[in-house]
Amino acid sequence: MPSRLTPLFAAATLWAAIVSASAFAQEAEKAPEPKKNDRGPVHLEPPSDDPNYLLMGEFAGPITVAENQYQTLGLQIRPLGENRFEAISYNGGLPGQKDHQGGATRLIGVLANDLLVLSGAPWAVLAQADHCLIIGRGGEKLGRLERIVRRSPTLGAKPPAEAIVLFDGSGVDQFLDGKLSPEMLLMEGATIKPMFQDFDLHLEYRLPYMPGARDQGRGNSGVYLQSRYECQILDSFGDLPVFNGAGSLYRFRAPDLNMSLPPLTWQTYDIRFTAPRWGADGKKLRNARITTWLNGTIVQNDVELPDKTGAGQIEEPNLLPIKLQNHSDPVRFRNIWIIDRGLAHPTPFPVEGNGEVPPPPPA
Repeated sequence: MPSRLTPLFAAATLWAAIVSASAFAQEAEKAPEPKKNDRGPVHLEPPSDDPNYLLMGEFAGPITVAENQYQTLGLQIRPLGENRFEAISYNGGLPGQKDHQGGATRLIGVLANDLLVLSGAPWAVLAQADHCLIIGRGGEKLGRLERIVRRSPTLGAKPPAEAIVLFDGSGVDQFLDGKLSPEMLLMEGATIKPMFQDFDLHLEYRLPYMPGARDQGRGNSGVYLQSRYECQILDSFGDLPVFNGAGSLYRFRAPDLNMSLPPLTWQTYDIRFTAPRWGADGKKLRNARITTWLNGTIVQNDVELPDKTGAGQIEEPNLLPIKLQNHSDPVRFRNIWIIDRGLAHPTPFPVEGNGEVPPPPPA
């Protein structure tokens, strides 16, 4: 049976939920929509003066759904600036977890007097930095979700013997327009010099924390395969799988799951690409195909690409380079390597990592 809170605390909890939802609605009505170019603060490191940041993250645990019946619930919380929050709850656990069922529910809330109450489901959420309490309509405690910190299973994957190392932190000689940050990370807006037809690509990226930004203005970049097909990079954490969100084939296909982790977390893209085939007359004989793993989970499974995606270059028989898009957001990259499948022996892919990246070799 769910534990029952004291009547006073239960009443205070439900009242806080009502006040929170009401305050959110009133503020949303009065506040203008952020302008596309108004990105708000941009943090490359965890901010020390933003209490909202401490509440961002993933939570999971069992909740009571009926007498002696329990179900795992996953919750992702993301700040929207000015003490506003959104959250997504999932039945069965978080995306990518074994028993994840979907059943996404969006919640909203406002941080007031150090209390974040999220509402929008048949229950309310009292959120703290290390856990969340799920409170029923009658004030009963339905469950407690603990904060969890997930890492991609391919994070820190070492390049196989057949791989070509494109970036290990020691320099940008494999890139056109490649620039290093003070931390010896590759900055957005770089073009890979060698060109490839069929390949397996591993890269790791870190997004800025931009709580006031929205949609495509929130940690935007992309991996342009052959400069034609974009694998979207975006801060989509705590959002539903959307058409142009993280893991999507931009303007072509949404990801099967939203496997985004919170910004300022190192994330991974593993991409298996097979180029289209052409005849001597310039006619295409076979479409390109792609499989992508975002943070170790397949989000595009052997998808056929009938044409370029988004703003990619026109399809033609000639090769074009891979590009890491500059969309004006400070996205950082590390541990980039590629397997040329036209030259290499068959190699297992993706490669399991250890969560760490060795220091760059001495100059």
